Amino acid sequence: MSRVAVIGAGITGITTAYNLARRGCEVTVFDRQPYAAMETSFANGGQLSASNAEVWNSWATVLKGIKWMFTPGAPLLVNPRPSWHKLSWMGEFVASIPKYEQNTLTTARLAIEARAHLMQMARDEGIAFDCEERGILHFYHSKAEFEAAAKVSTLLARGGLERRAVTMEEIRAIEPALKGEFYGGFYTPSDFTGDIHKFTVGLARACERRGVTMRLSSEVRSIQHDAGDGIRVSWQPTEGEGQAGLQVDRFDRIVVCGGVMSRQLASRLGDRVNVYPVKGYSITVHLPEASDQEAAPWTSLLDDSAKIVTSRLGSTRFRVAGTAEFNGYNKDIRAARIEPLVQWCRKHFPGMSTRQAVPWAGLRPMMPDMLPRVMRGRDPRVFYNTGHGHLGWTLSAATADAVGALVTARPNAA
Repeated sequence: MSRVAVIGAGITGITTAYNLARRGCEVTVFDRQPYAAMETSFANGGQLSASNAEVWNSWATVLKGIKWMFTPGAPLLVNPRPSWHKLSWMGEFVASIPKYEQNTLTTARLAIEARAHLMQMARDEGIAFDCEERGILHFYHSKAEFEAAAKVSTLLARGGLERRAVTMEEIRAIEPALKGEFYGGFYTPSDFTGDIHKFTVGLARACERRGVTMRLSSEVRSIQHDAGDGIRVSWQPTEGEGQAGLQVDRFDRIVVCGGVMSRQLASRLGDRVNVYPVKGYSITVHLPEASDQEAAPWTSLLDDSAKIVTSRLGSTRFRVAGTAEFNGYNKDIRAARIEPLVQWCRKHFPGMSTRQAVPWAGLRPMMPDMLPRVMRGRDPRVFYNTGHGHLGWTLSAATADAVGALVTARPNAA
């Protein structure tokens, strides 16, 4: 039985650990947080959205980034302060523009595959995560926006996704709570939503039942090649007794699922994984009154012009998320970024109170070409499953299966 270390206890790390345990590996998960799913997997937009598989690599995105650079509440905000990491990442982003169609198709197909894996995990382990299988509705304010989206729908159809155009009247029928005037929209009935934190915590418990060791509150200090054919992980508890003591464990293989820290971890291992931390914001609107619950939508929404997504998480919570901020490893919650989310709620759901809106910010681990990295490192005992960007919740179940197959492949079949 192979001993495998998984670095990271977010959605990617926990789905990876679960898949490896199902394949018969002895798995240990390391994370510096005291609980699973406490960073980027804590309060995202909730959408499991193949319909949002379009990669961002386009000149239109570049121009918007320049235009909005000095607008604090803009959907896309780039801190103009230069750094070599940011500049190299943006250079590779531009270089990936010619692969826009190919990478969008790859992402859509991966997202469609991931659906079945994730729902099977939930069924097998009895995980309740406020899942709503009501589809996702994209809506557009102008003819130009709608026509641009129609081209994306044609591309996604090549990847196997059904996303149909809907009129203003159909938008009203799909989600009666949504207020406003729109040119049209696109509806994807096969997409769904759920609470990423609840799912990841539930799957982490399932991992423990299957024998996975969870080393939480544990900071990985070094990863070294063993004198034999293994990997040594040196780690230090960050809480409780023995906090100062350095511990060492030996493993046959290691999988890096470290989110925005994957770049640093890869560097220690002699690999280059150019993840950049792209900050996203959300608010969770609590709905204590019956009137608030009735005024909030149940269908998941995406407002393309505002770059805002929504999910209903049970009867008493409504998640609203959006924006992309290139500002390094800064996790500060800025009022200027939260206010547009609150105002958007008041505009489109005026009967829903936002007096109990809880803000959050997380760092998405994003690769320049927008594709996750599922691969073997320079050392054949090192593997990566990281760089999912804004689609970690959507793609993780499929990439976990892929990296699980790669880790457990026999040498002559790898």
